[in-house]
Amino acid sequence: MNTARIAFYLALGAGATIFSIGAVRAARHSREVRRPTALELLIGAVVAFFDTLGIGSFAPTTAIFKLWRIVPDERIPGTLNVGLTTAAIAESLIFVTTILVDPKLLVSMVAAAAAGAWMGAGVVTRLPRRTIQFTMGAALLIAGSVFTAVNLGALPGGGTAMALVGWKFELAVAINFVLGALMSAGIGLYAPCMITLALLGMHPLAAFPIMVGACALVQPVASLRFFQTGAFAWGPSIGLAVGSLVGVFIAAYIVKSLPLMTLRWLVILVIAYAAFAMLRSAARGGSA
Repeated sequence: MNTARIAFYLALGAGATIFSIGAVRAARHSREVRRPTALELLIGAVVAFFDTLGIGSFAPTTAIFKLWRIVPDERIPGTLNVGLTTAAIAESLIFVTTILVDPKLLVSMVAAAAAGAWMGAGVVTRLPRRTIQFTMGAALLIAGSVFTAVNLGALPGGGTAMALVGWKFELAVAINFVLGALMSAGIGLYAPCMITLALLGMHPLAAFPIMVGACALVQPVASLRFFQTGAFAWGPSIGLAVGSLVGVFIAAYIVKSLPLMTLRWLVILVIAYAAFAMLRSAARGGSA
């Protein structure tokens, strides 16, 4: 195991430890901590299942929370980052180990995304409800458009490279910094990261360890900000955290693959309706 990969695992362990300590401290000072409902556990399992198969979890979870009014709109970004951290760490351990990608690129893109998340979360926690609704509504529309383009074959399938050099390396790292910051606002990293790497000529499989590795560090970093402000929902977060581990295990070791095109069309319909509902709420001045 080379130095870069060792550094990644050490950073992952540190991130998981810091996240756990932050969660315990936040719980001790909060009166809102409660057990998750069966529905919240089920949501965690389902979205993490699809996430492990490459669909992503932020957009579908946002849609579910909005449609069923499980989490207030302004607390959705924090709940996504806090609740789905355990799934990101589990997926990272699976994919970084099984898929060989340039360790230097992996570590650089993951570190850039984590740095962006720290800055982004500090901004998001201070945003008013209406701004968050507009942001997440736009994010859902973008996610739905990306899924549609993928299903229609309008986006590139990628090349064969497992590494990047020169300006391509620098551009990929810079873009991941921005994507890390956007994750703090509830905008998923999976689709834009995969598209970026495909446009730069990388093999589609190379995106998986980079995507999950970035999320495994971005989400704990962003969560520290949300722990400080309390801008997340405890019950749904715990439900996502516990339920998602089941979903990751089933997808990675039992199912392994599904007809993703059909599933994406279903996700697109849900996301489109949720985007409309989020933007409508924002247009009404932040009311539901």
